[in-house]
Amino acid sequence: MSVWLPSAPCTPQGCATRSGAPAGRIAATARLLAGTSVVVAGVLLAPVVALSAVLLGPGIRDRLTRRWARAVLRSFGVRVRIVGSPQHRRASLVVANHISWLDIPLVAAVLPGRMVAKSEVRRWPVLGPLAARGGTVFLERDRLRALPATVASMAAAMRAGSRLIVFPEGSTWCGRDQGRFRPAAFQAALDAGVAVQPVRIGYTPTGPAAFVGDDPLGASLWRVVAAGGLTAEIRLLEPILPGACADRRSLARAAQSRVARSRTDQRGPARLSANLPSSSVHQRVSSMSASASSLRTPS
Repeated sequence: MSVWLPSAPCTPQGCATRSGAPAGRIAATARLLAGTSVVVAGVLLAPVVALSAVLLGPGIRDRLTRRWARAVLRSFGVRVRIVGSPQHRRASLVVANHISWLDIPLVAAVLPGRMVAKSEVRRWPVLGPLAARGGTVFLERDRLRALPATVASMAAAMRAGSRLIVFPEGSTWCGRDQGRFRPAAFQAALDAGVAVQPVRIGYTPTGPAAFVGDDPLGASLWRVVAAGGLTAEIRLLEPILPGACADRRSLARAAQSRVARSRTDQRGPARLSANLPSSSVHQRVSSMSASASSLRTPS
């Protein structure tokens, strides 16, 4: 692992624990099959949705994406709570804290847009083709020299009217604490002259949803479908308008502060980390672990 890549101290053993009454095995299996089927349907129908956007405009794509994302969450047994209203700024940078793979459909259910993800995601089975067809901006996270070109590509997409979605902590955290927002993606918002939309994500209970450290995707999927009464909350915070911050670092700090304050209002003070590599994560290699699947954003 490159030393500059951020990581979190969260581990599956310490954070991703079950709580409350679990769903029965039959119900959990049914949810798993239903959720997987909806995801696969999204892959198969992605070309149709893309064609509809060309013929009928991006509005139809957004509506279909929201419905599909909500169907994914509902099929996996996750209830959704939305706090706040979208500001209807299509060209913007959406930034959120990162807890789980569930964050992706959760954000898409309210603010559909183009994800920013590491280039390895393109090669994932099922999810890779879906990400590529959805217009994902892929990031070569191990090549610092490629970063300026990626930032330029992000800025160009937003100038053209796209909404981009980034998890600037660069690694998943369990939700009990929060990492530092890496500033690279915020340069694209400055270059494009668009607003930044901070978003706070949370889950109740937190443990089943957390996808952290060396957690295999299969284990995380089963925890989610076996959880009883899992609720996802997405809180839309006050946007940061163009010109409010002079540089990417101050813009990143402003967005991070709004997300942290939102958490403080609900649960008490949030502790922020510098996202330095920790010995408690990456202890083994998994075919698709939380640490490997995180949508990382370098500085």
